[in-house]
Amino acid sequence: MTSSASAQAGATVLVFLDPAFRDGRIADASKPQLMATDEGATRGDGVFESLLAVGGRPRKLQAHLNRLAGSARALELDIPAEDAWRRAIETAIREFRGQQAAPADGPDTGADSDADEVVVKLLVTRGVEGGAPPTCWVQASPPPAAGRRQRETGIDVVLLDRGYDSEVGERAPWLLLGAKTLSYAVNMAALRHARHQGADDVIFTSADGRVLEGPTSTVLLAHLGTTDDGEGGVRTVRRLITPQLDSGILPGTSQGALFTAAKAAGWELGYGPLVPADLYDADAVWLISSIRLLAPVNHIDGKNIGTPELRRELTAELNELFATIE
Repeated sequence: MTSSASAQAGATVLVFLDPAFRDGRIADASKPQLMATDEGATRGDGVFESLLAVGGRPRKLQAHLNRLAGSARALELDIPAEDAWRRAIETAIREFRGQQAAPADGPDTGADSDADEVVVKLLVTRGVEGGAPPTCWVQASPPPAAGRRQRETGIDVVLLDRGYDSEVGERAPWLLLGAKTLSYAVNMAALRHARHQGADDVIFTSADGRVLEGPTSTVLLAHLGTTDDGEGGVRTVRRLITPQLDSGILPGTSQGALFTAAKAAGWELGYGPLVPADLYDADAVWLISSIRLLAPVNHIDGKNIGTPELRRELTAELNELFATIE
């Protein structure tokens, strides 16, 4: 398939990992590409990753490839090697940016634009029923407008009970709570429920009252305090906290990268356990993900979180740290 095939599809580019095509096989996103008997479609049996490319460069790529491989192991899926994924990703980004290029007689709004972001998804299904190899492809598309808006204005969140206790991930690994699978129907239902309640997003809690994660994000909160500086004065202590991974949540690539940058900048770090009262008492709360990035939480179940001024200040500081992440 030539570049013109992807251009016919408008904004979306598909590149299938095909042994006959070293850099991936470009497919026409305007036409059906998945078999109706593929178990990704019939059973939601597969895994995926979503990441953001800025200026043509995918961010946190190794972390996403590592998590994709971990999810695949959990589902006993045999996926292509990293090099094949990297080449297909490069092809998808190049094709997407090529079809988004400005006309020759228009202004240059291409690679150097602040808006030069591409959502890149890596997808793997079990394949066609009957023992076929997994179906693997890369998708490149524009970022959703809502994500950028929510970064800037913040979000309102409701707490929802996930229905499992915080130890179920260790007790029942077949639930795949720590894997990023294609089975997202429950997560999408939770988001629809939140919108019916007039909110933007959700923070899941466990049946035993622990804070878990969002349907498509990791929970992050900040506490500010003071301590003796050892010289008769006081110093400000800034602490970032996220829920414990052993509570059956997906390890956040963005949260992990931000923690590394924040530690180098002098922040203290913590990993739960957290309960809803910790969210209400925080100076700021965010939902963080690879596509939307840092979305500050304005209200949880209608209750104010921190103050608007401090929330803006801390968000700006963390965004500066986030911008340094490759």
